[in-house]
Amino acid sequence: MADVRVFRRAGRMPPVTEAAAPDADAPVAFEEIFFRFGKPVASFIRSMIGERALAEDLTQETFVRAFQNIQSRRAQTRISTWLFGIAYNVVREAVRQKYRGLRSVAAEESALESLRDRRPRADDRMIAVELIRKVQAAIDALPEDHRTAFVLKMVQRLPYGEISDITGASVGKLKSDLHRARLEMRRRLQPYFGEHLFNLRGEP
Repeated sequence: MADVRVFRRAGRMPPVTEAAAPDADAPVAFEEIFFRFGKPVASFIRSMIGERALAEDLTQETFVRAFQNIQSRRAQTRISTWLFGIAYNVVREAVRQKYRGLRSVAAEESALESLRDRRPRADDRMIAVELIRKVQAAIDALPEDHRTAFVLKMVQRLPYGEISDITGASVGKLKSDLHRARLEMRRRLQPYFGEHLFNLRGEP
């Protein structure tokens, strides 16, 4: 994950920069925002992108933009919604500009990889790592809207209303996208997890 020292070295993040707190009257330093939301935002970006190095770069870009635009954040907007919204736009720009064609190829390669059984015979830890890779490959293969709904709802556990604020999509569309994403994820992962091991229901 991006390090707060990166912003300081670049001269982009002074030690004390304040923003309105989402659930309290007291102001909160931007550093506190970074340490509070850095991991969730990085996790979201990593799940959407699937590449550690690129995800770290985009996480840094997200917080640079957040710092640069902190004064324009509406007071009534939750900090988490605001940050995930920035991260969502950063990811979409990266996919559009550089990786749309590459992601299609990568998705096909991931699907082919899922047909190969490379699990170690007796090492449960390595098997767990391989299963995590299968899950990420399945997420990568989802259409962008379905992937976004799945990651924000099933991984980040955000309420539909907040996801709607982040993406601009209606709650009805999000529910439809999530339903289709769950079906596709179940189809891809059932051979590895079975029906009783992988719960993809989420909230109604």
